[in-house]
Amino acid sequence: MKRKIVYYSSDTEDFYDDGRAHTLPEGYRFVRDGWWDQLLAALIYGCAVVFSTVYCRLGLHLRIHGAKKLRRQKGGCFIYGNHTQPVGDVFLPALAAFPHRIYTVVSPANLDLPVLGRLLPHLGALPLPGTLKGLRALEDALRHRCETGHPIAIYPEAHVWSYYTGVRPFSTASFYYPVRMGVPAYTATAVYRKRPFGQKPRLELYVDGPFLPTGEGQRQRAESLCRQVREAMEARCAASDCTYIEYRKRPT
Repeated sequence: MKRKIVYYSSDTEDFYDDGRAHTLPEGYRFVRDGWWDQLLAALIYGCAVVFSTVYCRLGLHLRIHGAKKLRRQKGGCFIYGNHTQPVGDVFLPALAAFPHRIYTVVSPANLDLPVLGRLLPHLGALPLPGTLKGLRALEDALRHRCETGHPIAIYPEAHVWSYYTGVRPFSTASFYYPVRMGVPAYTATAVYRKRPFGQKPRLELYVDGPFLPTGEGQRQRAESLCRQVREAMEARCAASDCTYIEYRKRPT
């Protein structure tokens, strides 16, 4: 297998950064529950599920393990994944949790993508705001979706590293949400394995959990949940047996 080599300077490097500042408009609507919004969302989401099934199965050679854990989950939950597919990561949690309808926390830069950016809010994208007021509105939206029984997907690494076979550092920031909302967390870890034919590896998605926080106080509980999620992801990623894209740190 011929490897592509990518050089990076830090673990938080963004290879898809276009250099523009992306911000949400004042008063952005995180919850769109009007009848027209619901009808449009149902149509777009349904089409996306069909497209993603074909794309992920044929393009990424996807196999999902442990999806029953999410399908049997009663009530809201959070799904944490390693961010390794610029397009596929939009759809992977939705396929794993189907028939539950999921919502995904995304970068506001995604809303500026041609065509797809306008569809993302109807697909359940919840962009990260840059203001304290916006963050409160986002948390209210997350709580609403949890209370109505929907899974919420988060990629705590924040930036996409295509076909990366490890787990990059991430903070505890996003783990306060399940702690404050009293819901479990799951992991959906992408693992890459050799195929008998072809250059691209097979993507195997492993669902693990539920994980529940331990300790006293929000900080300890968020840290314990973050640790459990990281350990589960690292254990799964250790099963990757090929490197399609090799990441090398630039010498200082």
